Amino acid sequence: MKERLQKIIAKAGICSRRAAETLIKEGKVSVDGVVVTEMGMKVDHRLQKIIADRVHVRFTEKKVYVLLNKPEGFVTTMDDPQGRPIVTSLVKKVPERIYPVGRLDFETKGALILTNDGELAQRIQHPSFEVKKTYVARIQGKPTAEELKMLEEGVELEGKLTAPAQVKVYRQGKKESILEITVHEGRKHQVRKMCQAIGHHCIELTRTAYGNLNLGSLQPGKFRYLTTKDLARITKTAKTVQPVKPVKRNKKDNKKDNKWKR
Repeated sequence: MKERLQKIIAKAGICSRRAAETLIKEGKVSVDGVVVTEMGMKVDHRLQKIIADRVHVRFTEKKVYVLLNKPEGFVTTMDDPQGRPIVTSLVKKVPERIYPVGRLDFETKGALILTNDGELAQRIQHPSFEVKKTYVARIQGKPTAEELKMLEEGVELEGKLTAPAQVKVYRQGKKESILEITVHEGRKHQVRKMCQAIGHHCIELTRTAYGNLNLGSLQPGKFRYLTTKDLARITKTAKTVQPVKPVKRNKKDNKKDNKWKR
């Protein structure tokens, strides 16, 4: 059965559907030796040879889901022309080819999911599914009640208002404050730009959760496989996804990370 090219690439676990569309536009995808640059082409992966970003598109029944605590100083791409460290170097022990779901800035730390399940990646990233991502931001200065309300109701970024966000204040001081900000959009540098939009530079940013899936006691640079229950914590639609290689978790892994609460 024929399906859209970008959907097949995502299903094969090469990258997300959105990233697959970018590969097509950049001329990095070929079908039967012919480079494809236009959207909408339908192909049959069983009968045609598909190459995406120099990788032969093949299907695997194993689906792998990993949660990584990304340290600062790593890029969330599969390779980097500048030679900077990439996050996949931290999950070398995973035999399957997995890729990051969305991105965290070079300077941003925290929760990052890696998988070869393109459909799940699409559900997590696409704003229409409204999967919440929670961040802890250390910012300069002390935001006013009016500024916090602006974050909650939406600030204008590049001519468009951000969707409503949830904001909690962990600590406020004249020089620095710590906020927890939960959003479901995935705009580039969104949380940093939101803080800047209300006049407070973001000094440090950490993503602590996808949905109700928290980092727990996972240490920076370490990862663990996700279980079915873990996936269900991200989004209800993830309940139908069956992960592989579930690992036994320590009781302390289930506790919410409260280190930011003062």
